[in-house]
Amino acid sequence: MKKRELLDYATPHYEENEVLEIAHAIDFASKAHTGQKRKSGEPYIIHPLNVAHILVEWGMDVDTILAGVLHDTVEDTTATLEEIENLFGRDVAFLVDGVTKVSQARAGMRNLESYLPQTKDNLSKLLIAVGQDVRVIIIKLADRLHNLSTLQHMSPEKQVKIARESLDVFAPMADRLGMGRVRMQIEELAFSYLDPTEFQHLQNLMKKRLGKSTRKLGIVRHEVEEELKKHHVHFDVNGRVKSIYSLHKKLSKVDGNIDDIYDLMALRVVVENKEDCYRVLGVLHSMYQPMISRIKDYIAIPKPNGYQSLHTTVITPNKQIVEFQIRTYGMHDYAERGLAASFHYHEQKSSKDYTRKKGASASLPAQLQWITQLQEIAARLRSGDDIPQDQLNIDLFGRRIFVYSPKGDIYNLPEGALPLDFAYMVHTDIGKHAYGFRVNGSIHAFDKPLNNGDVVEVVGRKLSQPKQAWLDLVITAHARDKLRSQLKKSGTIETISGAAAIIRDKAKRKSSKKNKTTS
Repeated sequence: MKKRELLDYATPHYEENEVLEIAHAIDFASKAHTGQKRKSGEPYIIHPLNVAHILVEWGMDVDTILAGVLHDTVEDTTATLEEIENLFGRDVAFLVDGVTKVSQARAGMRNLESYLPQTKDNLSKLLIAVGQDVRVIIIKLADRLHNLSTLQHMSPEKQVKIARESLDVFAPMADRLGMGRVRMQIEELAFSYLDPTEFQHLQNLMKKRLGKSTRKLGIVRHEVEEELKKHHVHFDVNGRVKSIYSLHKKLSKVDGNIDDIYDLMALRVVVENKEDCYRVLGVLHSMYQPMISRIKDYIAIPKPNGYQSLHTTVITPNKQIVEFQIRTYGMHDYAERGLAASFHYHEQKSSKDYTRKKGASASLPAQLQWITQLQEIAARLRSGDDIPQDQLNIDLFGRRIFVYSPKGDIYNLPEGALPLDFAYMVHTDIGKHAYGFRVNGSIHAFDKPLNNGDVVEVVGRKLSQPKQAWLDLVITAHARDKLRSQLKKSGTIETISGAAAIIRDKAKRKSSKKNKTTS
């Protein structure tokens, strides 16, 4: 990647003055990195230019592109944040500083066991950097993606270490951001270094299978296209091949029998609006026999990372099993680029701005609520609060679920969340006065976890007050903080602490008397 190539690629997407800024950043970074080489022997500037190219491809705003070009200057050269702020503005300097802090959080890594998400100190640094602006991690994902693509130049030990870190830390982050294509690219590259023999075996297996299936699938595709034209639906149909790493994970669930995997290849139908998605589903089910258990409506109930699509698997008259994914162009864009799709060049520059504009977390799109929670935790870490490691893992690295209020509002919670976690997420006072819960219309115990898709109703009473025992009935940091605050305000925690101190003192006195008697 050269300066001219990046500028030519960026020009159609940005205003003239913004392209000039990118050119200025390239010149600054090129001078700062003068004499530095990559392991491949290429000039170092090749790397930040490729990172910026990836960010342009993802549709990021110009400040993120500038930070992509400059992201290694403060850490690896004599350039300072003050220089970057003077030349490119506070926002760009802020992003470069954030990426530098993420790198510093990783710098002490000796082996993966002492690194994310296990090491709290490193994790804290990362959360503080990312929590202030989610663009920081998007830049880091682009950085990681390019580094993985050039991993062949590293030592075998480094290859395995970087690949493992990528699979365990960066791929899940991409997934949390809804960046499906990026997650898949990271997983594929990382897996090829972690288990090259299995990777090659599965790649060959896929080639054999696809060779047999492609022609048959082409016939089905033609049939579907002809039928949809009759229904005057505006559409695009394309194929989707399952990734090697996804196949690896799926095979472990079916005892290694590839014949039990029906979605090695799928057909994706992309249409203009949600109504057409359901029309296409109806057309497909009128043409072929649907496998009822494999119909999934991720439009009505999106995945917790925001992914939306209809999935159905059908059996053709020739007994061929075919999976279809049906989505709108907007849903497809989000499935590919995730949160990056929210940063169209001049819009929505930071997750912090988004939160401020949109208000409380409940009014955010459900897939973005975790960002607000991350920002809350980052703020507490910055102020010196001590947050248990297992709490950080639950809130930020665990799987997520969606639950609904009776009015249909969607709330994003960690898997294993309890009813009080939901109540406190809706509103502090709702949690405070919770007396009971109904889930899907039935009475639900305080200590019974919620499931994805549950409709949760909080039964409140004005006289109901929070209890000390509730601290064992929440798992989120948000609910725990609000509950602790209420208990302190009411004096419950102090009272219990005082009572415990009295009991401890009595026990000590008895013990000392016993010791004196014995002696």
